[in-house]
Amino acid sequence: MAAAISNAIVRLLSDYTGRGPTKARTYINEELISVVLQDTLTKGERSLVSNGETALVLANRKAYQNSMGPDLVASVEEISGRRVIAFLSDNHIEPDYAIESFVLAPRTATIEEDGEERTDA
Repeated sequence: MAAAISNAIVRLLSDYTGRGPTKARTYINEELISVVLQDTLTKGERSLVSNGETALVLANRKAYQNSMGPDLVASVEEISGRRVIAFLSDNHIEPDYAIESFVLAPRTATIEEDGEERTDA
């Protein structure tokens, strides 16, 4: 599941920005999925950073994140089989890292008639 989520996030970032990150690693626990991405900036963004336009690059990335959010959430929900209740995203310039985090709805546990506990995703 982690590899599938990493691949989906990289593909979507590439679709939206024209270039995907070169490294991605997904961490999954009970109610949180986080994807850490490296080498995310485009050549144009790196050029802007070298000219002191870091704030502009971060604002541009925030706009991408807002635009991509629904597609990122849909991908994580489809792959994980869990509902995402919050999406958080941010970038760091030096070094070039980004993180996409998805807070999952709590699993609901019910006790069936046979006494067995069932957990729904």
